[in-house]
Amino acid sequence: MFRHKLFANSLFCLSIAITLYAKEPPAQMLVWPPTGTPVLRFSFGKFKELSSIGNLHNYLIDTTAENVWGKKISDATFTLYLFDKNKARIGEGWITLSNVGTGQSVKFQTTVGASGTPVSLEIMPRSLPAELQPLAPPKVISITVNSVPQGALLTVDGNDAGATPKQLRMSAGKHLLEFSKEGFNSGKFPLEVSPDDVSGGSVSFELGTSAHDTIELRDGSVLTGDLESVSATEAVVRIGGTVQHLNRNQVKRISLTERDTPQ
Repeated sequence: MFRHKLFANSLFCLSIAITLYAKEPPAQMLVWPPTGTPVLRFSFGKFKELSSIGNLHNYLIDTTAENVWGKKISDATFTLYLFDKNKARIGEGWITLSNVGTGQSVKFQTTVGASGTPVSLEIMPRSLPAELQPLAPPKVISITVNSVPQGALLTVDGNDAGATPKQLRMSAGKHLLEFSKEGFNSGKFPLEVSPDDVSGGSVSFELGTSAHDTIELRDGSVLTGDLESVSATEAVVRIGGTVQHLNRNQVKRISLTERDTPQ
């Protein structure tokens, strides 16, 4: 009986060990820059939890940085971003390197904080020496674009980007945002992203006044269209290409939008 109990306890301990191991994110390797000539190769070990308060966790990661470039790296600082299984960013940390020779590897530990369980990593340069700046890919930041009212069709530099609200990744430089929505005047918004901007900003564009007339009826309903004529007995309005004749007593209020004078 004792041997059976010992065997059962061993299985229980093994089950706990497998469960805990499964929750740890796997080791990962990142190459910077992600395209073009490789300069640095980062290897990250498993996350070791130091402390936690609610959903906030502090982790320690065994990290190795290897110079795979043909020159010495004098000084460089990187931001390490952490993402959850839904690709949402939940935390970050810092990595600083100095005097890393060609083919040399540096081992150290990185401390990061996260609001959840990280499953993937991304590394972005924060400060680069002059010799590395030409190799860095163009900086890209995330920005939320919205409109009033929401649901406007959005184009960025002439390319369709979907409907607002929309989260975009924008490179440094000048861009043109264009908004359009049925029933409203379209609009343009010039946007300039500087090299010092960081992710998390937002833009909200208010569309122009309604492009059509508004007819409010006494029963509380509202019609949007183009008023053709009004007489003592009826109002004639064109809605979506269809002409409707309304009894004058049905109409409570008419709001007219400014139109261009026909040639």
